[in-house]
Amino acid sequence: MKTEEKKGEPAIAETATPSNLWAKWRENIVLLVVALALSLLIRIFVAEPRYIPSDSMFPTLEIGDRLVVEKVSYRLHPPEFGDIIVFAPPPQLRAQGYTENQAFIKRIIGQPGQQVAVRGGRVYLDGRPLPEDYIAEPPDYDWGPHPVPAGQYFVMGDNRNDSNDSHIWGFLPEENIIGRAAFRFWPFDRLGNV
Repeated sequence: MKTEEKKGEPAIAETATPSNLWAKWRENIVLLVVALALSLLIRIFVAEPRYIPSDSMFPTLEIGDRLVVEKVSYRLHPPEFGDIIVFAPPPQLRAQGYTENQAFIKRIIGQPGQQVAVRGGRVYLDGRPLPEDYIAEPPDYDWGPHPVPAGQYFVMGDNRNDSNDSHIWGFLPEENIIGRAAFRFWPFDRLGNV
């Protein structure tokens, strides 16, 4: 490579020495390792992407939707009524053959200490019918009334009659909750908060 020569100074040719090449490679390797470590830490503690494989949350979520699940807020406060959560299968579902890494997604309906019932096509919380304009259709089954135990939640899919949820397998332990569905990033025409 030719460099510009100044008057009275000799031209210096830049050459790639093995030590210069190794320094560049080492710098790139360190950057790659740091980037991988950061992405792993973010996925474990902050947020992760998830894919919707079933229609149990239809019409709110559709098959193929991709979401960001945030994991920080539940370290600051407990899950709230109406939150759409992602969770690891509780023992009742693992006994049916689901593995711990097969995540589910449902809406929180009952919190610890509340009483939940389903009757006459309506969901009742502490004896009051819930206004549910987000469901696919009214439930065609009866359940309860049952109190939600301490440290557990009652969760349901928005597609009430096609959802493997608490009305089938019982209450969800809080420790199984992975995080809250916060943002849909795919498809682009339905981009936005969940």
